[in-house]
Amino acid sequence: MSSDTGQSLLDFNHLFDNPVFAGGFGLASLGAVLTFARRGAISAAGLMRRRLLVHVEISRQDAAYPWILAWLSEPRAHSSFLARRLTRINTLSVTTLHNNNSSGGPNGNGGPTNASFFLQPGYGRHIVKYKYAYIAVERLKQSTANMNTGEPHETMALTTLYSNRHIFEDIFTEAHAKAREAIAGKTVVYMVRNFNWEPLGEARWKRPLGSVVLAEGLKESIVADVKAFLNRRQWYVERGIPYRRGYLFHGPPGTGKSSFILALAGELDYNVAMVNLSEVGVTDDKLSLLFSKLPPRTILLLEDVDSAFINRTKRGSDGYSGPTVTYSGLLNALDGVSASDNRLAFLTTNHIELLDPALIRPGRVDMMVRIGEATSYQTEVMWDKFYGDVDTDGKGKARFLARLHELGLFAEPKDGETAPSVRTSTAALQGLFLFHKDDMEGAIAMADALITPPPKGESQ
Repeated sequence: MSSDTGQSLLDFNHLFDNPVFAGGFGLASLGAVLTFARRGAISAAGLMRRRLLVHVEISRQDAAYPWILAWLSEPRAHSSFLARRLTRINTLSVTTLHNNNSSGGPNGNGGPTNASFFLQPGYGRHIVKYKYAYIAVERLKQSTANMNTGEPHETMALTTLYSNRHIFEDIFTEAHAKAREAIAGKTVVYMVRNFNWEPLGEARWKRPLGSVVLAEGLKESIVADVKAFLNRRQWYVERGIPYRRGYLFHGPPGTGKSSFILALAGELDYNVAMVNLSEVGVTDDKLSLLFSKLPPRTILLLEDVDSAFINRTKRGSDGYSGPTVTYSGLLNALDGVSASDNRLAFLTTNHIELLDPALIRPGRVDMMVRIGEATSYQTEVMWDKFYGDVDTDGKGKARFLARLHELGLFAEPKDGETAPSVRTSTAALQGLFLFHKDDMEGAIAMADALITPPPKGESQ
């Protein structure tokens, strides 16, 4: 070994013998060891968490999101003191549903608003116990938002031990069952909100099909056609025919078109999704998207389709000149390339003569039905519903019908007329009977009030 090398080793040994250097090197070494240990502990904890815990994330866009929120809101009794303490939810959010009273108010602004309030777990972390498992719940509002609606993205995460992972199947099954139980015997009416279907207030009790009175045999024929369609899905599939059917109800206002559709939905255990084509902001793309994501077991209802394409130039009168749905957009949404299958659609109009023939051709509209002026048959059925318990001998009904015949109701249209010159509607009949619900004689005395003048421009 050369003298230079020996001298270098000697100097290095002297450096370690220096207490200042030795202390600093020791601290640095200890710091490095602790850093590596910390990283190792974090990695080990992450690995253990991944191995020992199971994590389920639900987006607000998922249908199960409101089910789970409602399920979490259910009160649960725990015998254990620890369970009661751990599962106490202190942060809540409120969901409010409004039902407007349409009977009118003193200021002409409608009646009082009935509201229902539902308290749900708010944003943050919570712990719940279900059966044998403790479950951590984290509800988060993200910093990102839906580009179309501006609403922030929202998620909810459920975490429990991996050994309890099968508990999630029970949770989702029970939450779904409770959601169905909440609307049992009811019809949910959906409306368009931004790019989604949202329930319009609370679900309403199903309207009995027998409560809607149409011309003799008409209701039965429509119901039979709808049920035949719903029972022949495979027939359509085997022949390569799109599985969808469209109906057009036309006729004067107040004849029961929309009421029958709601009652039919109740009869079929379906819901109803309504679209107002003349609503500001409804575009062709939006319409196609809405049709493609129609909720299951839901009737699509397009009311007053004629009004959506009349006097388009008037839209600028309120300062809005943005995009609206076009006729071609509606046609493509109904049966174009992007049109969805498994759809039952109903269109209503008061003026069928204003509709383009392209809209009502087979494939878009498979069955056209005129629901017109009240007939003698409808009047008799409605009379019996209101006064059958007091008019047991039918003499009151006979006098009422005789008076209506004297007024010229129920007469066939004359040559050159498109409708009777003297007519009434089932809505007018119901209004009269409701006004005199305890006074049969009063209804007979005011029979003249039923006469409805023909619309302007209608041929006489």
